[in-house]
Order: sequence, then structure tokens, then C-alpha cells
Amino acid sequence: MKPLLEIQSIPISITYKVTPAQVERRNVSAEVEIRRDNKGLQMRSRPIRLNIDSFEAKNSIARSPMRSVLETSDRGREAALAATAVYAKEGHAMVNIHLDQNVIPKLATERFNAPLQADFNIRFIPDQPMNMDWVPGELEIDYEMDKLNFDWKTNRNDIHFTPGSIEFVVEEYPRVVVEFVGDPIYVPPSANPNYVDTHA
Repeated sequence: MKPLLEIQSIPISITYKVTPAQVERRNVSAEVEIRRDNKGLQMRSRPIRLNIDSFEAKNSIARSPMRSVLETSDRGREAALAATAVYAKEGHAMVNIHLDQNVIPKLATERFNAPLQADFNIRFIPDQPMNMDWVPGELEIDYEMDKLNFDWKTNRNDIHFTPGSIEFVVEEYPRVVVEFVGDPIYVPPSANPNYVDTHA
């Protein structure tokens, strides 16, 4: 009697693809870029400054109206004070008069025999100097040399690496095939077209 089942095992089927690693080398040439910054010469100057104050010198030649009024008022005050002193002195002398004294001729003699003080208005003009001051000048020089900026791009090797790879492809998965290889079973057995009656 032959087996009724046939079992077949089919293994896995795998293919693979290998890509080798690659190294690419690119040579880059050297470059230089030059930039120039212009500086130059800068000069700043301030001239000398002379300040002249001639107010007092001008007033000694020709008085200003305000100065003339002030000086005239001062002279008037001095004259009033001097006259007050003279009158006070003479009044005091006349108060202390005695019967045997004659004060009035003595006072008259003192007035008319006073020393002569004449003012001929002769003087050097201007009698006041001019006030002068000065601020020295300045000169500032600023010099800065031009600058050169160098940007170097040196010669270098550019290396690009591509790693290798392995690609697996499963073309057929493993499996088990079970196949029935026997004859069909008929019930009753006489239904089999190939039935042979062994009892006859």
C-alpha cells in the first residue's frame, strides 16, 4: 500500500545585492580675497582767539552817558560833604565866640587866603589800559594707515565617503506542501468505477 499523503518542504529563497563602499576625493584650489579699508589723514584746527576789553580805555577819553552821570553824582556828593564840613567848622567857631574876639574876619581870611588848587585838566589819555587775554589755537592731526584684509581659502582635499550596503530580497518564503496522492474513498465501495468484486 502506497502512502496517501505526500509532504514536500520548500525552503526560503533569498537573493541579495551588494553595493560596495565608495570614496570620492575632490581637490579644491587655494583662493585669496583682499579688501582695502581706506583710512587717511584728518586735521582739525582752531585758530587763536584774542579778547580785547576797551571799555575803561574809551571811558577815559569820552565818558559814556551812564558813567558821566555816576561820576557827576559822586563829585556832587563829595562837594556837598566838603561844604557841610566847612559850614560845621565855621558854625562851631561862631558858637564859641567870646566878647573880646572877632571871629568873622578870621574866617574870611581863611576863606580867601586858602591855597589855590587849580585843575587845568591836563593828563595823559587814555589813562586806563585795554584788558587783553587770548586763548591759544589748537591743531590736531589724526593719521591712520590703510588696512588690507586678507581672506584665505587654503587648498584642501574634499573627501566624500559613501558606505557600502547589502540589500536582501526574499523571493519565496519557506512553506510545507501536503498533497493527498491516494484514491478517493467511495461509500459504498461499489460506487468506485474501478471497483472489482473480489467475492465473485
